[in-house]
Amino acid sequence: MQVKTDFDIVVIGGGIVGLACAYKIARAHPSVRIVVLEKEGRPAAHQTGHNSGVIHSGLYYKPGSARAATCTAGRKELIEFAKLHGIRHDICGKIIVATDAAELPALERIRKNGLENGVEGLERIGPDRIREIEPFATGVAALHVPSAGIIDFVAVANKLAELFQDASSRNKVLVYHRVTGFDKHDFYTNVLTTKGAFSTRYILNCAGLQSDRIARMDGIDPPVRIVPFRGDYSVLNGAAAGKVRNLVYPVPNPEFPFLGVHFTRMVDGAVECGPNAVFSFKREGYRKTDVSFRDAWESLSYRGTWLLFARHWRYGLGEYARAFRKKLLVAQLQKLVPSLTSEDIQPGKAGVRAQALGPKGDLVDDFRIEVRGNVVHILNAPSPAATASLAIGSHINQVATECFGL
Repeated sequence: MQVKTDFDIVVIGGGIVGLACAYKIARAHPSVRIVVLEKEGRPAAHQTGHNSGVIHSGLYYKPGSARAATCTAGRKELIEFAKLHGIRHDICGKIIVATDAAELPALERIRKNGLENGVEGLERIGPDRIREIEPFATGVAALHVPSAGIIDFVAVANKLAELFQDASSRNKVLVYHRVTGFDKHDFYTNVLTTKGAFSTRYILNCAGLQSDRIARMDGIDPPVRIVPFRGDYSVLNGAAAGKVRNLVYPVPNPEFPFLGVHFTRMVDGAVECGPNAVFSFKREGYRKTDVSFRDAWESLSYRGTWLLFARHWRYGLGEYARAFRKKLLVAQLQKLVPSLTSEDIQPGKAGVRAQALGPKGDLVDDFRIEVRGNVVHILNAPSPAATASLAIGSHINQVATECFGL
């Protein structure tokens, strides 16, 4: 039965992943009518607009995983996209520094993992070469990653929104449209929002920090819960910013999906350091004191959250201590750049990561995409989702083409 609808596809979420999916589907299927619904007043308002701006190379992800495959392909496509559309970026490279000999086996594992994932140009370097690349950094050895870089991801998202709407006058990006529910019928669904309802044949859930809630609106019990983790950044001020040329990372703890406190030169020339990784009492809370009772209850009433806390409480306490005691953060940063002082560092921005957590307290490591009827749910899209966004969009286009019969 053919039913007249307002749109063929409603995309929920105007972050870089939602916009990349809409853009790729619109390019592949010009006759399909698509709307992107964004609850904030602009695209890229949350994870996309609060991340570190790093173009990841694909070093850390399990070979054969979706994260590894899409990062490698997406990085190359992202760079070409940035060149074509004049988006600020710089393939400046990074170093991952082992500050003592105990970290050398982990550094070697990262190198081998990167080689297996097709990361080009990897080089193990010693102290002298470290100082050539980053004169103020110190370590016993490092991995040089020339393919890493920096970019303005908000500019990428805005360009995707522009190109998507230019592809057809029927394609729309609508802001201030928060989805409140679904009114489901046999051959179509009314997507209810704070500014009215839209009838559609198909739905794509790219809601990031709200993705599990959107799934529950669809009447399903998602196998994961989004538990937010805030990352606070600091900024190097004055002459101290000149102590970091590009990207300087530590050897990460393999038990966690976080890369540790690191230094990032941004496309505007500023140098950020951080982030930490602390449990957030609000899914979209960017201040240390932000609390949402609904968000906190959903996280703290979930068994998986407490199992995660029980397993990693020492790590969590350390992260919280650094969030509130500058002295501890400075000591961590000095492992990589010893000459930094407390006066060199001032508070910067913060971001909140949508971490999907399983009921046994397991951190979901890979992308999680599920198709339920006429809806595709992207339930987990962790870093490197911004780097991989165009490749994710291509994959979702394939899924939509097959499942929706486009």
